[in-house]
Amino acid sequence: MPNEYILEMRNISKSFPGVQALNNVTLKVRPGSVHALVGENGAGKSTLMKCLFGIYIYDTGEIVFDGEKVLFKNPREALANGISMIQQELNPIPYMTVMENIWLRRYPVKNYAGIRVIDDKKMYEDTKALFDELNINIDPKALVTTLSVSQVQMMEIAKAVSYNARVIVMDEPTSSLTENEVEQLFNIILKLKEQGVAIIYISHRLEEIFKVTDEVTIMRDGHYIGTWQTDELTMDMVISRMVGRELTNRFPERYNVPGDVILKVENLTSINPKSFKNVSFELRRGEILGVGGLVGAQRTELMEAIFGIRRIASGHIYINGREVTIRNPIEARSNKLALVTEDRREMGIFPVLSVSDNILITSWNRYVNYRFVIDERKALRDVDDSIKTLNIKTPSHKTLIQFLSGGNQQKVIFERWLFTEPEIFILDEPTRGIDVGAKYEIYNIMVELATQGKGIIMISSEMPELLGMSDRIMIMCEGRVSGFVDGREANEELIMRYATQLA
Repeated sequence: MPNEYILEMRNISKSFPGVQALNNVTLKVRPGSVHALVGENGAGKSTLMKCLFGIYIYDTGEIVFDGEKVLFKNPREALANGISMIQQELNPIPYMTVMENIWLRRYPVKNYAGIRVIDDKKMYEDTKALFDELNINIDPKALVTTLSVSQVQMMEIAKAVSYNARVIVMDEPTSSLTENEVEQLFNIILKLKEQGVAIIYISHRLEEIFKVTDEVTIMRDGHYIGTWQTDELTMDMVISRMVGRELTNRFPERYNVPGDVILKVENLTSINPKSFKNVSFELRRGEILGVGGLVGAQRTELMEAIFGIRRIASGHIYINGREVTIRNPIEARSNKLALVTEDRREMGIFPVLSVSDNILITSWNRYVNYRFVIDERKALRDVDDSIKTLNIKTPSHKTLIQFLSGGNQQKVIFERWLFTEPEIFILDEPTRGIDVGAKYEIYNIMVELATQGKGIIMISSEMPELLGMSDRIMIMCEGRVSGFVDGREANEELIMRYATQLA
């Protein structure tokens, strides 16, 4: 009789210095099924998958794959045995081509004058065939550095499929995809299911869990809570079992009242002719201005230009009625702007530094005394106070930030900017890859800042977030503003109409 499960992870435990990441966790996955693995940030989902994939060696427990005990010492062994993984934090090689990234260490070769050389023609043809099968429209010869985040995500999905694995782990695969690309991914998953491939699907977008999965395993604080058929569950049941408490509202009640204009942008045009053009908008004190649009709408590029990261060809920026010139992030900071970037790993955290260093890195000058000596004791007291205020889960301020969950890393980045005392916050996908509990805490921070009279710009690709948190929504399409919608009157259909056509 064939084994009912293709994969069994039995009583897996894993600890790091000061942290028990996994405590006797069990996961059983059937062939040809999509198995959701859900839990708050810090629940241990990614750690469990890294134990499966050979990135971490677990302390106790056992893994049974296709009826045999296995212990993969590295990802290469896992791949060779039929397990592939799309990791949450994308880490391609930027100055190599798409096809070189996909077939890395597996390049097709040919004999040329008695020498084995890489067969670029076959590599291109194999990549094109793979992309055609998956309906992915990316040039195999393009440098990865020229791709958008969503294109890199699709490339990584194709790479995982290219191994012909029997189990594919997808860790937050839709975190940077458009709605159309999400549907495209779901079609890929259905094809894989029909071929008998098992998918372990990790996502904080709970709506997706109910669309695409067959079973759900829930984890909390490194422990196994249980496994259920997806059709036995409701959204509220999943959330309450994830967080261990009732979470009646996904968005906090807002008390902020928009006031005077704090930021005015007039006819801002990028130096890049393919980017944003003639963009004008206003932001008021105490307002949360949502910015919607599809991938390629140039929302991030616009906000990075306002912050001085990208150059502009023309246009004007006014803060509190005074025209300002912002040529770099230092000038942005001096004008009381803060930017929480979209890519937390690449542009947000300093992974090899501690939590305290990540918080203080932009504000050590606040702690220089009259002798020009840093008062480190006072700085660390303030850090400890902020860790308590924002409920940052970390063993101590000395812990390396790379060991924190994504939600707690995001709160550290918020705290870093709070230390600089800004008046205008630009938040680019502030809850990307964060669970519902941590999202709610981030939303509370945003509401508190707006209530204090700060101006907040929030780029978001999550429609519920855009609708649930915005006082007004500015929608962009192909680098231009296509419309504004009052937050109370907005709906998905109206936003998508503006996002797909210029006004």
